[in-house]
Amino acid sequence: MSEITKSQKARLGVAGLDNILVGGLARGHLYLLEGSPGTGKTTIALQFLLEGHAKGETGLYVTLSETESELRLTANSHGWEIDNKFEIFELAPPESLLDSEQQQTLLYSSDLELGEATKAMFEVVERHKPDRIVLDSLSEIRLLAQSSLRYRRQILLLKHYFARNGATVLMLDDLTSEANDKTVHSVAHGVIRLEELAPTYGAERRRLRVIKYRGQAYRGGFHDFTIKHGGVDVFPRLVANEHRTHYDRAPLTSRIAELDALLGGGVERGSSALVLGPAGSGKSLLTLHFARAAVERGEKAALFIFDEELGLLFARAEAMGIDLEGLEKSGNLLIEQVDAAELSPGEFAHRVRHRVDAAQVKTVVIDSLNGYQASMPEEQSLLLHMHELLQYLNRQGATTFITVAQHGLVGDMKSPVDITYLADSVILLRYFEAAGRVRRAMSVIKKRSGRHEDTIREYRIGSGGIAIGKPLEDFQGVLRGVPTYTGSSDPLLGAEGDSRFGPANGDNRV
Repeated sequence: MSEITKSQKARLGVAGLDNILVGGLARGHLYLLEGSPGTGKTTIALQFLLEGHAKGETGLYVTLSETESELRLTANSHGWEIDNKFEIFELAPPESLLDSEQQQTLLYSSDLELGEATKAMFEVVERHKPDRIVLDSLSEIRLLAQSSLRYRRQILLLKHYFARNGATVLMLDDLTSEANDKTVHSVAHGVIRLEELAPTYGAERRRLRVIKYRGQAYRGGFHDFTIKHGGVDVFPRLVANEHRTHYDRAPLTSRIAELDALLGGGVERGSSALVLGPAGSGKSLLTLHFARAAVERGEKAALFIFDEELGLLFARAEAMGIDLEGLEKSGNLLIEQVDAAELSPGEFAHRVRHRVDAAQVKTVVIDSLNGYQASMPEEQSLLLHMHELLQYLNRQGATTFITVAQHGLVGDMKSPVDITYLADSVILLRYFEAAGRVRRAMSVIKKRSGRHEDTIREYRIGSGGIAIGKPLEDFQGVLRGVPTYTGSSDPLLGAEGDSRFGPANGDNRV
């Protein structure tokens, strides 16, 4: 056995899982990795042994359920070369036990099989003196033992034997027999459970949880993970309190004077803004102003688009005067198309965090929360995920803009989920009818960090971009969609080119 400092932990080679375990597995102990077939146990076990090889440690894979060729096939599917990196011991029943004419009649064959299997396992361990051992799987040992008492004694025997040899052991259990048997839970130093969920639509979702880790700290709760080419990726649950930075909370402008006036000078750095409104009211367009303004300040911005195809978004933005494709090619605007049916909330939070940490993104746009909600089975979970994500972004000095499409067009509007209490600022967009035309109105109904206008302003989306007019002081009921005119002069915006729009190509350009 190689000389390894006992205080060091044995990393599994899965970065996210090692993070959850605060560095990996304490050496010299026995651990249980359990989950139904297809949840990724074998893949993690192979990564565990490959990580050991990379650290100069010897490894042994004892398999009772899979053949050596099947293990190599799994490794090849991930692009791994496992020859000469660790030993594979295929523990197959003796040929005499497969021959019905030579089977014992006075003793149960399981008595011989279990004893012979244990003896063969010990012999190969003595021969190779491995630092890391994988035993796949406990379901076969449970079947050979036949009784719970004998099974427990066998597990205790294995535990004490491996402990004397100083090996770190990972036992796999596929839960195919007596899934409620907790025998190994009480014996193992740590227990990790893998789960697979099947949503009504979309790809399967996988998550894991550390059920037990004796004498060690770990990150509790469920954590999403995926199996891709190259192995298992685990996305530790985001805890915003662990990430704090110091930054200047200066206001950031949109470069639209009237919008900045509505917001009391702009949106503060490190805050979150929610843009609420019905379909087609210009929510996405409004957030693009802030993203472009961030790039023009020399900062980086990231767009996470759930609902719109990128080609259509580029074309629509270009017609409004925003060259998204050019901004993206400059490297300062990062755009990701997100498929809610294929992405778990944990993986999405990981993507956002990676952009902020690695690329130093300071403006984040999530368009829209409706698409994000589609990836969540329960609304309460959505709120918790969004709370941690927004708190994390705020503490990194990143300004976040989130759009939510409300149900309906005029009158009483309903949101699929209410997160107005989470956002620092709330911008409300509305349709209303006046003078025989469908018009749009904008107001800021909340801003935690300072004063803002309490007025309602009309705005229009045209070929020259977003134009915002003066406050609609002579109308009542605009937000209900059916206003009452109480003034003596017309404060409404006219056709494109009307002087009340402001300059066609000035600060009001889109």
